[in-house]
Amino acid sequence: MSARTLTIAATVLAIGLAGTDASGQAQTYRWVDDDGVVHYGDHVPPQYADRDRDLLNTQGVRVGIQEGILTDEEREERARLAAAEQVARDARVADSRRDQILLDTYLSVEEIERLRDRRLELLEAQIKVTEHYLGNLRKRLERLKREASDYRPYSDNPDAPEVPEALGLELSKTIASISLYEQTLARSRTEQGELATAFASDIARFEELKGS
Repeated sequence: MSARTLTIAATVLAIGLAGTDASGQAQTYRWVDDDGVVHYGDHVPPQYADRDRDLLNTQGVRVGIQEGILTDEEREERARLAAAEQVARDARVADSRRDQILLDTYLSVEEIERLRDRRLELLEAQIKVTEHYLGNLRKRLERLKREASDYRPYSDNPDAPEVPEALGLELSKTIASISLYEQTLARSRTEQGELATAFASDIARFEELKGS
């Protein structure tokens, strides 16, 4: 038997004489150095503080692992990986809940399609109303601009009087209303596309879950 083997064997025999943990049980550490040599002891020398080490019971069986000292970069990387894993777990939970909701809510693809069509019809009706209001506002704006064409700043005549306060105020309100309705219309059209995409995804997933 080599001297190195004898050293390891002797160290294993010393496990029963190692220190104890908070519960009164013997606590021994096992770690590996740069040369691949396995070491045992009731404490880890400072030069190996950065090494992960196994925790052994009195029978020499591993009962846990203790991480070595981490650098700032290692801690940041572990935190990043942990955060990414949490995001992945949350996504899996969300997908599972979505699947269950689909199965609990609908009995067939036709039911999903009917709901989709109703939602899209309501949204289309809102879009039509908004477009109608916008049309009327734009006509009003053209009329107001014609009325204001003889006044500054709408007239090219340097001697033209300032636009009357009431007319100027109505112009400002009309322009602001047009901007608001244009934004509303843009949001509604975006929602229309997103709604159609969401329902298409739900239908595809429902068919997959049902095996159809």
